[in-house]
Amino acid sequence: MPINIPSSLPAAKTLSDEGIFIMTDERARTQDIRPLKIAILNLMPTKIETETQLLRLLGNSPLQVEIILLRPKSHESKNTSKTHLETFYKTFEEIRSSKLDGLIITGAPVENLPFEQVDYWEELCEIMEWSKKNVFSTFHICWGAQAGLYYHYGIAKHELPAKMFGVFEHYVTDKSTQLTRGFDDIFWAPHSRHTGISREELKKNPALQIISESPEAGVYIAIARNGRQIFVTGHSEYDPH
Repeated sequence: MPINIPSSLPAAKTLSDEGIFIMTDERARTQDIRPLKIAILNLMPTKIETETQLLRLLGNSPLQVEIILLRPKSHESKNTSKTHLETFYKTFEEIRSSKLDGLIITGAPVENLPFEQVDYWEELCEIMEWSKKNVFSTFHICWGAQAGLYYHYGIAKHELPAKMFGVFEHYVTDKSTQLTRGFDDIFWAPHSRHTGISREELKKNPALQIISESPEAGVYIAIARNGRQIFVTGHSEYDPH
């Protein structure tokens, strides 16, 4: 089944050329199907590239998926045109009354700043608090995972002695969850970050469950609230080239 995105979104042509089924709003309205409603809070400066990477993965689904692109109202993007943001993105205020099946919070190149010094931190906290009652499952990526663990569970990030950069071997350490069903016991995933999360701090919190780790890159996936909160410390959405 397709992803429902505007036909004029730059990612639409790229994905269509790759054979991914794209559906417009007009066609979606003719189908008697309730789509999954998934919002992407895109905090990356390279928004179009990030849109394409995430939509490529979401398009690999048997379900119809309606996509809502979100941006922080309290931040002015320097790398993406105002026209693109105003045409394709919504702000939190515009979707506050919605109920979502999923929310993706991307990474952001602000990891060397204390969370409270990030210009959209208060807005992000409001969104994360809202997600607990209005989103079935929230998927946090890299810095987004660090922000979520800090806000929800008080777990601070720490600076790494050297940048964690590369594609590393990972293991599924807990096979009892549906999230890793179908994963190979050993798989590879990319990381690109200057900060990390302490495994010991995660283990101290009974609300958190580590389900995948890497000998080199550390904890990869942790979940909470029976999988309704997912924290991925790497970038599984990155292109393979």
